[in-house]
Amino acid sequence: MKRERVVIIGSGPAGFAAALYTARAQLNPVMIAGNTLGGQVSLTHEIENYPGFPEPISGHELVERFREQVERFGTRLVYDVVTSVDFSKGSPFTVNTTDQTYLADAVIVTIGANPRKLGVPGEDEYTGRGVSYCGTCDGFFFRGKDIVVVGGGDSAVEEAIFLTKFANSVNIIHRRESLRAGVALQARAKHNPKISYTWNSVIDRINGRPDGTVTSVIIRDVVSGTITEKPTDGVFIFIGHDPNSPVFGGQLATDDSGYVITDQLYRTNIDGVFAAGEIQDHIWRQVGTSVGQGTSAGMSAILWLQEREEELQDLNADPTPQVGD
Repeated sequence: MKRERVVIIGSGPAGFAAALYTARAQLNPVMIAGNTLGGQVSLTHEIENYPGFPEPISGHELVERFREQVERFGTRLVYDVVTSVDFSKGSPFTVNTTDQTYLADAVIVTIGANPRKLGVPGEDEYTGRGVSYCGTCDGFFFRGKDIVVVGGGDSAVEEAIFLTKFANSVNIIHRRESLRAGVALQARAKHNPKISYTWNSVIDRINGRPDGTVTSVIIRDVVSGTITEKPTDGVFIFIGHDPNSPVFGGQLATDDSGYVITDQLYRTNIDGVFAAGEIQDHIWRQVGTSVGQGTSAGMSAILWLQEREEELQDLNADPTPQVGD
């Protein structure tokens, strides 16, 4: 097992920002990319709200630019998946992947969270081209369109209200006969003329054209069993997110939903382990906010390592007795 100064778990925008800063500090970070380089942003068709890009840029292209930049400064990308960690003994920490085990003086967790999916035909096929999990990210592309929002909680209703700024109409599809959102949010939605409702219903299929754009959804009434087809230009799904925290085996403190708890310096409850991005941010979930959080976590890790330089050098010394000792 090779001893590393910094291991970054995850390769979303927060991970790339942390890698950039720690690499420029000559810490030679290792970034364990996971299943998808770039995380959720790599699946986004077009990004228009990231500073510095006046023209739309695809999520894939933005991730490639991130990769080129961090590798230029010495980040080593490992296309592998973390299977378990051991933070119990303090630094150096043990990070196990499918193929290897790493020892790390400091760890930055940027493993993210995944939006819950409907799990219906057409959902994966049209993701980023009519199926979205982020109104703030993609609402602009549905100006003057008719769209549906799936869900009945606060997030679904908040996003539905936001999407009325762009869409011609927003139909909320909910599997129950009443919303679970707060009373104030429900009142705002009720008085919005662009919002309508389809109660006691679920989507069984998302249909689209060969060019990858959505055309309709197949809706099933869970009470009567009636099947109908509803034309739509877009499907926005807001049924929750699942943070990818189970891999840490309960060693990192989390809230009731599984999001890692950090302080203002992005320090976790484990000294020397930091977290940034959607693994700890259940509110904003934007490329820009994740980059800022990853920057802060990276700088905190740099400072933490600098303050313990002498101690860590002693730990890095080879304890094996040499011939003649």
